Amino acid sequence: MTAPVRLHDVGKVYGRRDQAVTALDGVSVDLAAGSFTAVMGPSGSGKSTLLHCAAGLDEPTSGTVTLVGTPLAGKDESELTELRREHVAFVFQAFNLMPALTVWQNVTLPALLAGHEPDTAWVTEVLGRVGLGDRTKHRPGELSGGQQQRVAIARALASRAEVVFADEPTGALDSRTALDVLELVREVARGGQTVVMVTHDPVAASYADAVLFLVDGRLVDRIAPPTVELVADRLVHLGELARGRR
Repeated sequence: MTAPVRLHDVGKVYGRRDQAVTALDGVSVDLAAGSFTAVMGPSGSGKSTLLHCAAGLDEPTSGTVTLVGTPLAGKDESELTELRREHVAFVFQAFNLMPALTVWQNVTLPALLAGHEPDTAWVTEVLGRVGLGDRTKHRPGELSGGQQQRVAIARALASRAEVVFADEPTGALDSRTALDVLELVREVARGGQTVVMVTHDPVAASYADAVLFLVDGRLVDRIAPPTVELVADRLVHLGELARGRR
């Protein structure tokens, strides 16, 4: 079976000539169906760029990206949008909620846009698991930042998308809620969804099946299975390595 997320020798350069900045440098990785992968590294190491290229939100300068069996090269924006709508869900640091819609409507919107009937039992379970079971009729403006982040997480997980991309999904959450959310993310991966999560938190990363480490746009290490201690120790070492190169 083809991995839902495949990057082969992916490079990404921003700017030109003496202004050029290499964000990714020859990254190759296959992420299997039902896997939960954390991506970590020092600031500026290329974590978010990797996520954006893998999701078809940014175009690599070199190399190839395949998403749910579809090569992204040559696809126009409408084709990429359709592919993402059918197969992909996102959790970004900006919540991207629709202010006029209720929590329930925000969470079920992706399914409706894709022409599917929302699975109301699953939506109810996910909202309960992220602590929003009593907030389904509230609008985003009536919620705290942490609650809005939980809506964004619920929206991604309730869609049952084949691939979920998450950029610091627990950053705005208190520690107890963050652990509940991470446990739910781990469960949906075990159910067959592929989850790719950028994080700086060793505790969050320890919930993943594997942790990939980037430095200066290069994939330099992998830990599987991870523990908080192993991840924290590796981050310290990589931080020292990155500073030594500057």
